Amino acid sequence: MEELFEIKKSIEEVNLLSPLTWAYVGDCVYELYIRTKLVNETNLKPHKLHIEAIKYVKAKAQAELLQKIYDELTDEEKDIVRRGRNAENHHLPKNSNVQEYMHATAFEALIGYLYLTNKNSRIKKILSLDA
Repeated sequence: MEELFEIKKSIEEVNLLSPLTWAYVGDCVYELYIRTKLVNETNLKPHKLHIEAIKYVKAKAQAELLQKIYDELTDEEKDIVRRGRNAENHHLPKNSNVQEYMHATAFEALIGYLYLTNKNSRIKKILSLDA
């Protein structure tokens, strides 16, 4: 079966990407995960779905999720988180503090890296830790 979104980069090429690129992808992957979960588990109308999704995808919630799952990460994943957290981002957070934003970026970098390296089962495992 053909994948809907084909990743055309090798692991070596993914490793050379900026952690902010991983976070860019991870932001989308996590938001799609949350939206899909809400559609599957609720009967909310679109506006209410959006309001509910924001509770999960905002920086504070992502930072808290990272803290909750951190001890279950492998050493390689912790290194990815460290690289994402330390990435120099010139964007100032609008609705969170800098610390929360850095940890949210680290979480998104982890999800993006795992997605780009085709480790979808690991993403599912990590996200199930919050259940």
